[in-house]
Amino acid sequence: MLEYQAKKDLLKNKTILVTGAGDGIGRTAAITFAAHGATVILLGRTVKKLEAVYDEIEQAGYPKPAIIPLDLKGASEQNYKDMAETIEEQFGQLDGLLHNASLLGILGPFEQISMSSIEEVMQVNLYAKIMMTKALLPVMKKAPYASIVLTSSSVGRKGRAFWGEYSISKFATEGLMQLLAHEYEDTHIRVNTINPGATRTEMRATAYPAENPETLNTPEDIMPAYLYLMGDDSTAVTGQQLNAQ
Repeated sequence: MLEYQAKKDLLKNKTILVTGAGDGIGRTAAITFAAHGATVILLGRTVKKLEAVYDEIEQAGYPKPAIIPLDLKGASEQNYKDMAETIEEQFGQLDGLLHNASLLGILGPFEQISMSSIEEVMQVNLYAKIMMTKALLPVMKKAPYASIVLTSSSVGRKGRAFWGEYSISKFATEGLMQLLAHEYEDTHIRVNTINPGATRTEMRATAYPAENPETLNTPEDIMPAYLYLMGDDSTAVTGQQLNAQ
């Protein structure tokens, strides 16, 4: 999977929604999916960033994307239902869903966890994923094959001191993946988690301010795993905790 060589038209005629598509891994994934033929739905909270990604995709001559401005911190279940209806009306089906958007929260001792901060982290990193996936599943059932990829972390697979809020949210994400994969194991919908690993992003720089970013892989470097999971070569892969590095 790490050395996966994707065909140029791997994602042709597929519609894929990417959350957190304005920058970092989400931005790179959206452009990469579009470069391989997908119609990408760009979801994020900052319209200016989404428009920049939109323009880059369009100028490259890839399939025309769509934009959904949405702040996951404040979105309601009805917002996601309305979004699902719009996607079904405009595209007919949804072939892929990359849950990429996440909040880091505050790093520090467990005794000092701020309830307001962890509530915000759980809202974006877990509750939004639950509401969005629940709303979109009927649209994904209309696709011949559909892939749901949830972004995890090494601290969501083994707890690490001082990563409380983020770690807890990612453990819950792993649980959500396992539940969905089990429920849909006999269907054409597959569900997996991916751990990007140490990647040159703004979130990584916030968590490790003293680290030299030049020592890290870029988002572009880890795209083979993302392409594999969104393309039909992975239709038999579900319920797996996968690594991009």
